[in-house]
Amino acid sequence: MAEDERTLISDRMRRGRQAKLRSGQLLPWSVPQYGYVMDPERPRDPQRLRLDPVKAAVITQIFAWYTDPHTPATLYSVAKRLTNDQIPTPRGGPRWNVASVRGILRSPVYTGTAYSERTRPAPARIRQSALRPVRPGHSHRPAPPEEWIAIPVPAIISEETFAAAQARLSRNTQMARRNNTTHEYLLRGLVSCGQCQLACMGRTLPPGYHYYLCRGRTDALRAARGGRCTARFAPARALDELVWQDLCRILTEPALITHELARAHGGEWLPQALQARRKTLRDALTQLKRQQARLLEVYLAEIIGRDEFERKRQEVTHTQHGLIQQLRQLEAQAQPQVDIAALAQGLEAFCRRLQPALDHLTFAQRRPLVELLIDHVIVTNDQVEIRSVVPTGPKSFAQKLKIESKIDMFRA
Repeated sequence: MAEDERTLISDRMRRGRQAKLRSGQLLPWSVPQYGYVMDPERPRDPQRLRLDPVKAAVITQIFAWYTDPHTPATLYSVAKRLTNDQIPTPRGGPRWNVASVRGILRSPVYTGTAYSERTRPAPARIRQSALRPVRPGHSHRPAPPEEWIAIPVPAIISEETFAAAQARLSRNTQMARRNNTTHEYLLRGLVSCGQCQLACMGRTLPPGYHYYLCRGRTDALRAARGGRCTARFAPARALDELVWQDLCRILTEPALITHELARAHGGEWLPQALQARRKTLRDALTQLKRQQARLLEVYLAEIIGRDEFERKRQEVTHTQHGLIQQLRQLEAQAQPQVDIAALAQGLEAFCRRLQPALDHLTFAQRRPLVELLIDHVIVTNDQVEIRSVVPTGPKSFAQKLKIESKIDMFRA
């Protein structure tokens, strides 16, 4: 009943908040956007929202620099100029970064309209680097524009200026390095730096040398803080060939995959947190069995009466049933319900079909195979750690078998 009441209260509060947003009586944010000042007495009232003259001038200048038709500034140059002018960041820091400038240029609130329900929660899927796990909890995805709720606020820039900034941002996105397919990088987006754990990007230098370069070497904010990464450039062609040969070795030796499959069936693939929870539940069940035995001994020794014995026995039994249910749920969550023998045969057949064609695949054919079977590649000076994966389900690739190999790249 308490859970139902809590759900009902939450639903009423949500509907009441949406009604106020649609009527323009409530701001969609509790922390003021950069350039605005809330009323201390009624901070969520759009009618009492006012402009900060100094910050509004900074926003106007940012848009003017970026949309100047004669000498347009880049995001990096705008951030550098703001830092050199010693203008505090939205959070009060001394150094601006590109993300803060881009966030201001992308925000439609400065045209006089604040929007609510622009995003919706979704499970987190993207990680900053191959060495870093997917962030816990939920991320946000853009919602359809027809679901947005508009709230009028004081404007700082015109619609024409905002549209010009969006057009240039979109043009820059299309011309970004990540969308450049002029050069072929087999491991694009899969290489990580072993020193700083950041992702590596492809870089081509004249007269045609290809490298994987850690982002920490070129990040301006890290350089200003004295934390520039010192990892060496990794030759792209040598690293691509090294990883491809290792992948071919795995595909031509199905015994490596079936061995990892046997480990997976034994539960060794489980994350440490799940293994710890499972061990804790099993230890608790063992302890409850001992309590039942001791309780029976105490009752037979006539130390406690029958009523006390029945009460304590029911308590232990209920606790035992609850823990067993939790253990079953954990096993269902962690242990893949697959036919191990059939899966092993299917993987071996898959490898046999690929073996004749591995040496004749083009770059366009190798790239999807690498994306499917390579989780990430870690480069630490002259050492390369390759973490390959094999999907164990036909519909989802979230459950994978991991196969790790470490190679000396430059000696290989």
